[in-house]
Amino acid sequence: MKNLTLPVLFFLFTFLIKVVNAESTPHSSESAAYGWLQKIAAAPRHLNFRGTFVYSANGHIETSKITHRVDLEGEHEKIEVLDGIARIVYRNNDEMKCYMPNSKKIYTEKRWFRKFFPDLLPQPSKRIKEYYTIETVTQERIAGYDSQVLRLMPKDSLRYGYKFWVHIDSGLLLKAAVIDKKDIIEQFAFTQIEIGDEIGTNLLDPALLKASQNWKTINLSTVVLVEGELAWQFGELPAGFEKVAEMKRNLVGKSMMVDHIVLSDELATVSVFVEPIKENSSSPIPGFYSSRGAINIYVRELRDNKITTVGEVPLNTIKLIGDAVFVQN
Repeated sequence: MKNLTLPVLFFLFTFLIKVVNAESTPHSSESAAYGWLQKIAAAPRHLNFRGTFVYSANGHIETSKITHRVDLEGEHEKIEVLDGIARIVYRNNDEMKCYMPNSKKIYTEKRWFRKFFPDLLPQPSKRIKEYYTIETVTQERIAGYDSQVLRLMPKDSLRYGYKFWVHIDSGLLLKAAVIDKKDIIEQFAFTQIEIGDEIGTNLLDPALLKASQNWKTINLSTVVLVEGELAWQFGELPAGFEKVAEMKRNLVGKSMMVDHIVLSDELATVSVFVEPIKENSSSPIPGFYSSRGAINIYVRELRDNKITTVGEVPLNTIKLIGDAVFVQN
């Protein structure tokens, strides 16, 4: 009897350990992964860094240099696009200036939403766990730094998946990929970066561009509104997507202010632009329009207004959001 009792007890003991581990490990992993998301959101607001990153999608590759400095006055940043049309963006907190050397134009605008690599995430809430499975995967080296890899997979077909490579010491995002099922459709990645070093103010001074009086400054104004000021409302939205801002914006190439509503599920962002169709102008052609990477576009007409829905979500989701727009009488 004694010989049987010990093996049985050992079996029961090990079985219970396996059950407890099976129940606790996913929770612990998700909790740890959520902590990494918080680090990703916080790091760009508190760190000095400068480096070179590459954006790739649909066979297109674009290289940019970034310099980011934090001091008592806030954040200061310069992003210079090295491929294609020359563009240099200077940012002081939310005030942005985009210099276009070829056309000698300077566009000024207030940043209304954080969405510039590596500052891709707002401060996440636990609501994100309702729509994504979040897990830590492995560790890899990116641009010479050890990084923790996170995977966020959607629990439905309404959104894309994501993969993040996070610098273990600082929490800065070193690489990010948008995934449609198993395919990477868009990716940002640092190829070289220095984190935490002192950065001189001269490296972020637009005066070095020697923008003379021949340059034309175009102010793109944004008026942020309170909830419900715009007449445009939404019916049933795809699960997880909520309105986060509404505003009127002066966009490039538009003769009048355009209504702009922003929605998000805390990872993906969708914008809805509404503008009146001018008399004697042709009606917009409704349907889908291709873009690059994770961005999809859907256009429809409603009461002599053109509604353009743009966002980093699948086609079915962009259509559901665009079709949910209605005007409040």
